[in-house]
Amino acid sequence: MIPLSVPNLSGKEWEYIKDCLDTNWVSSVGSYVDRFEKAVAEYTGARYAVSTVNGTSALHIALLMAGVERGDLVLVPNITFVASVNSILYTGAEPVLVDIDPRTWQMDLSLLEQYLHQHTRLNNGVCQHKETKQRIRAIMPVHVLGNIGNMQQLLDLANRYHLTIIEDSTEALGTRYQGTHAGRFGLAGCFSFNGNKIITTGGGGMLVTDNEQVAKKAKHLTTQAKSDPFEYMHDDAGYNYRLVNILAAMGLAQMEQLDAFIQHKHQVNAFYRDFLRTLDGVQFQEVIPGAEPNDWLFTILHPRQQDLMGYLIQQSIQVRPFWVPMNRLPYLQSFTYVSESDFSFQVYSKGISLPCSTSISMSQLEQVKSAILRFHHEYC
Repeated sequence: MIPLSVPNLSGKEWEYIKDCLDTNWVSSVGSYVDRFEKAVAEYTGARYAVSTVNGTSALHIALLMAGVERGDLVLVPNITFVASVNSILYTGAEPVLVDIDPRTWQMDLSLLEQYLHQHTRLNNGVCQHKETKQRIRAIMPVHVLGNIGNMQQLLDLANRYHLTIIEDSTEALGTRYQGTHAGRFGLAGCFSFNGNKIITTGGGGMLVTDNEQVAKKAKHLTTQAKSDPFEYMHDDAGYNYRLVNILAAMGLAQMEQLDAFIQHKHQVNAFYRDFLRTLDGVQFQEVIPGAEPNDWLFTILHPRQQDLMGYLIQQSIQVRPFWVPMNRLPYLQSFTYVSESDFSFQVYSKGISLPCSTSISMSQLEQVKSAILRFHHEYC
């Protein structure tokens, strides 16, 4: 089986993890937590980084830092992994699902601007929904598949409507827009280090911010809001969202290889595009001027999605469909979906992710290529 996207543990992972085991620092304290946070902060250019148990918990804390409360509204794209929306629900707020741009598969900012113009107003400096009177506190752009949209346009909208930006950059470590790293455009940005991400700690996440108060409060809340170094005194309802030292050690080793991982992703992306562009009906995720994606998960649109996926699986090639749009999940159907053409469903119904691990070999890529070409020869 050629896997879709698996960890590449070719660096100092064993050495650093063994150090944790040898010194007995395997839990939530230890030098590797600080070193991993520092490495991510330096790489992204952020002043502060706070590690978490996963990307979802980082998003949850970031929303709390933005002041999101029960009954508020948060704007989020309709195509995303479900964790983005779940983190909003954890706060008691409600998602407003915004359709995507059919070219980039990012949140459609022109559609969003139209919605804000028609359905909101500023009331004492607070963006408020005209009909429901609910406060729209934040907007959560999601850098889908490591791509990134027009962040300057998003910043202009956020400033005009007094919205706090919380970036779901969980797939976008190494992605930049006009030279600025993803996660650096709003109050906070969040990354994931799940097993299939461009670097992994097995599980884990990180919140980055330039705001010192946000960083300190986020660290406090993620460590059970313990306010005394000795006594078990807690001054808030905190969360057990800490990343343990042994996983941070793995993350540090992965960070040391990140540039090489990204370079390999670029090569895989170029390989696929080179031959797939000659096939009828295949469409790619577009990259806008100024965007520098990390090419995390190579995904295409294909008119015979189900047939091609079934064929490749029979050839021992692992593939995945795109996420089901949020508005089509039963428990989210009652929330507002802002759309004119439902591009989300169109992308979902054709999307296929192809093998693109940072360790995938040229021989494996050639096998995937041959299988796809055979499918087109026999069935298209």
